[in-house]
Amino acid sequence: MTTSHQPQDRYKAVWLIFFVLGLGTLLPWNFFITATQYFTSRLNTSQNISLVTNQSCESTEALADPSVSLPARSSLSAIFNNVMTLCAMLPLLIFTCLNSFLHQKVSQSLRILGSLLAILLVFLVTATLVKVQMDALSFFIITMIKIVLINSFGAILQASLFGLAGVLPANYTAPIMSGQGLAGFFTSVAMICAIASGSKLSESAFGYFITACAVVILAILCYLALPWMEFYRHYLQLNLAVPAEQETKLDLISEGEEPRGGREESGVPGPNSLPANRNQSIKAILKSIWVLALSVCFIFTVTIGLFPAVTAEVESSIAGTSPWRNCYFIPVACFLNFNVFDWLGRSLTAICMWPGQDSRWLPVLVACRVVFIPLLMLCNVKQHHYLPSLFKHDVWFITFMAAFAFSNGYLASLCMCFGPKKVKPAEAETAGNIMSFFLCLGLALGAVLSFLLRALV
Repeated sequence: MTTSHQPQDRYKAVWLIFFVLGLGTLLPWNFFITATQYFTSRLNTSQNISLVTNQSCESTEALADPSVSLPARSSLSAIFNNVMTLCAMLPLLIFTCLNSFLHQKVSQSLRILGSLLAILLVFLVTATLVKVQMDALSFFIITMIKIVLINSFGAILQASLFGLAGVLPANYTAPIMSGQGLAGFFTSVAMICAIASGSKLSESAFGYFITACAVVILAILCYLALPWMEFYRHYLQLNLAVPAEQETKLDLISEGEEPRGGREESGVPGPNSLPANRNQSIKAILKSIWVLALSVCFIFTVTIGLFPAVTAEVESSIAGTSPWRNCYFIPVACFLNFNVFDWLGRSLTAICMWPGQDSRWLPVLVACRVVFIPLLMLCNVKQHHYLPSLFKHDVWFITFMAAFAFSNGYLASLCMCFGPKKVKPAEAETAGNIMSFFLCLGLALGAVLSFLLRALV
C-alpha cells in the first residue's frame, strides 16, 4: 500500500498523546511506592495508630529505622519492602513476556484500554481504603494483591504502548520514555512537598492515589482520541498493508492455477507454512534487535542495581542537624536529581538521536555505564563494611547521580526508539513488545543485583 499523501502530526497531537500515555504507565506505580511509609505505618499496629503521625523529618527517620519502638515494628512491616519487590517484579516480567507472544491474539484496544481501566479501579479502591480501618494482616494481603494487579496490567499496558509506538516513526517512542521520566519528577516533587508541609501520612497517601486516578483518566481520554488522528491512522494502515497484500496473493493463487514448481517456489508461502513462519518471525526479530535488547536490559540492570538500594543510603557530608542533612538531602540530591536528569535524557532523543541504530558506539556507551557502580558505591554511604568513602562531599554524589541518570534516560530511550525500526514494518509491534520485555528483565535483574551491591559496600 503506497500513497503520495503523507499526513502531518498537526500541533504534535499524536506526540502529546503518547507523552500522556507514557506518563500514565508509570506515575500511578511511582505514587504507590512513594507512599511506602504510609503502608508500613498501618502495618506497625493493628489499630493503625501511626496514621495520625505527621510526615515530619523525625517521623520519617523513625519509620525507616528497624530499631524503632514507637510504635513497635511488626513483622509484616519489616518484610513489606522485600515482599513488595517480589510481588512487583514477577508479574511485571511474566506478563510482559506473555504479551510479547500473545499480543496478536488479543486486540490492541482491549489490552491498552482494559489495562488502564483495571489500574484505575485498583487505585480507586486504594484511595477508599485510606479511610477504612482494618487489621494489619488483612491490610497486608490486600496491599500485595493490589501490587500484583498494578504490575500485571502495567506490564501489558507498557509493552502494548511500545509495540504501538513501533509502527510510527522512530521518534514516537521518545514521548513514552519522556512521559515516564516526568512521572518520576512529579513523584519526587510530591514527596518533597509532603515533607515540607508536615502533612499526615494518610493525607499525603490519599493525595497520591487521587492524583494517580486523575492521570489514568486523562490517559484513557487520550487513547480514545488517538483513532481520530489522521497521522496515526496513516501509519497504522501502512503497517497492516504488507500482511493484507500477502493474504490477497494467497487468495488469488488458491482460486487460479497453481504456479509451476508449487507455492513455495513461487515466493508465496503455502497455507501449511504460515504457522511456522510466525514462529520463525520471533527468531528473526530477535536476531535483528538482540544488541539493542541486551543493551536496554543492561542499562536498567545497572540503574536498578544502584538506585535506590545504594544511592538512598548516602548521607550528607554536612555535619550537624540541619534540615538539608536530616530531611531534604535524599529526596533532593538522590530522587529529585535522578528524576530530573533522567527526564532530560529521555526528552533529548526527541531532537537528537546519536549514535545511530547501527553504530558500535551505542553498545560501547551502554557498557561504559558500569563505571557508575564503583563511583556511587565509594560515595559517603552510611554503614560502610568493605569499601571506603572516597567521595565524601555532597557535590561528588550530586554530580555522579546527574550523569548516572542522564545516561540512563538518553541511552535507554535510544534503544527503545531504534528497536522497532530494525525490522520490517509489519514486525514493528512485535519488536516493540520484545524490547519492553528486555527492559523489564533489566529491572528484575537490577533488583536482584541491588542486594549484592548493597552488601558489598
